[in-house]
Amino acid sequence: MQNKNFNQALLSFLQSSPTPFHAVESITAQLTNAGFESLNEVDRWQLQVGRSYFVRRGGSVIGFKLAQNGTLGAGIHLAGAHTDSPCLKIKPIAEVLSKGYLQLGVEVYGGALLNPWFDRDLSIAGQVTYLSENGQLGSCLIDFKKPVAVIPSLAIHLDREANKNRSIDAQKHLPAILLQPVSDDKFSFDDFLLDHLQQQAGVATATRVLSHELCLYDTQPPALVGLQEQFIAGARLDNLLSCFLITRSLMESSGEFTSVLVFNDHEEVGSASASGAQGPFLKSVLKRIVAEESTDTDALERVLRKSLLLSIDNAHAVHPNFADKHDPEHGPVLNGGPVIKINANQRYASNSETIARFRTYCEKVGVSTQSFVMRSDMACGSTIGPITAAETGISTVDIGVPTFAMHSVRELAGAADAEQLSRVVSAFYNR
Repeated sequence: MQNKNFNQALLSFLQSSPTPFHAVESITAQLTNAGFESLNEVDRWQLQVGRSYFVRRGGSVIGFKLAQNGTLGAGIHLAGAHTDSPCLKIKPIAEVLSKGYLQLGVEVYGGALLNPWFDRDLSIAGQVTYLSENGQLGSCLIDFKKPVAVIPSLAIHLDREANKNRSIDAQKHLPAILLQPVSDDKFSFDDFLLDHLQQQAGVATATRVLSHELCLYDTQPPALVGLQEQFIAGARLDNLLSCFLITRSLMESSGEFTSVLVFNDHEEVGSASASGAQGPFLKSVLKRIVAEESTDTDALERVLRKSLLLSIDNAHAVHPNFADKHDPEHGPVLNGGPVIKINANQRYASNSETIARFRTYCEKVGVSTQSFVMRSDMACGSTIGPITAAETGISTVDIGVPTFAMHSVRELAGAADAEQLSRVVSAFYNR
């Protein structure tokens, strides 16, 4: 029952989080309900031991609990993930009129698997910035929720080699059909958004859309699937699944140690942004936390050397139809427990010490671990782990839930794995 309740809450979170902005909105709502206080980066912070806080920056958020006994002695327990997923982002000038159809021009964000985006019931969500009646700028989140667009496949009769070698031209083949105009009136996507703001989003004072960060997403809801519901299928499992379990673990933690969650945006495109792992967000927050306790010039560095980061991002499970794509001695399976990710070229930040420390937490709660190493003749992906370790000097281990179809519009994970990893993260925060 505990695992079922956990997964139902996970499904609800995934459904309510079509974009990083919506994910952060949901996460901060959960933290607020759990007693965390919101901070603004432009204010002077006056932090108190034993209290809990969060601060957001765009599609990123950092939450933390301050230990009653302070931070300097035991260091900081951190767990991190990313809020973004590969998707199709709508271009600034979105309207494309072709052969009597009004389409939306899109740009591929991250390393998306493109074929699964065809023939899906797509909606639109994201952030819109507008001008209000009083001349002030405002921003709000929107989510159309219902299907409003589709990218139809080309019929096989017109491409007999489609199942062998069809390639996708992102510029020509991905514009999504939005409507078939029935008059000569020129359609304005910005006016369409403005009407939605005024009528649906409750922003009646908006007078003009100035900019937007919007993406298409598949409206099919996440679900427990399989004959015995052993799997979770859904969009954005990479990496909102990790964000969800870390958030729950931090909220339920004892507060004995100073504990932090850090969820960065823009991991899928390299992390080089103000809110990405390569930016200053985390170190800025850690500096302010330590400054409340000590003004020593080396206080932060002393704390960081006592700290540990769990970088949690989904791992590749061995696909039964493509087993030759994996190292034969390292074969993570769904529902087999959290995966420790290792790479000799530091694409993952795990080392012998941090791996051993993570395994001790797993053993304390009776959770088995698996290992992933990329085939030696294939390139390896990466995470926020090596970047955060390089930017802060914090010892880091890269781990994650095993997954199929990573970067597809619909991914697959084991129904037991997220809850198991959540128990490990809870032990990490508490011991």
